[in-house]
Amino acid sequence: MTSSAKGSNALVPPKLRGWRHHKNPRTNGDFLFMVHFLYIIHSPGRGNYYVGETPDIDERLKLHRKHHFKNAYTAMATDWELVLSKKCGSKEDAIYLEKFVKCMKSKVFIEKVIAAPEILDDILGKRK
Repeated sequence: MTSSAKGSNALVPPKLRGWRHHKNPRTNGDFLFMVHFLYIIHSPGRGNYYVGETPDIDERLKLHRKHHFKNAYTAMATDWELVLSKKCGSKEDAIYLEKFVKCMKSKVFIEKVIAAPEILDDILGKRK
């Protein structure tokens, strides 16, 4: 590493050191990290919900509808509709929320979260 590279690292906040610098293919701009979302989709035909996390909700929904994930839970239906998306501050927060909601194993809880998404903020707040 050159001395100029070391010097430029000093300008990077400690939390971001070690993150890779990438080009955003959509805008050709730079970014250090990617926003992630918690999402809940619903199949009206089957009455089922699915909870996941992704950086690109539109693309993920297309993949679920096209059965891209062959042996996945979402392969049972093609009528998945997005019923909730929550922008998270980090991928870790999105994964934490996804696991929390899935661990509840409750359709009633999922419907409460859809009706009152601020529940997710409370969950994250208690984590930190």
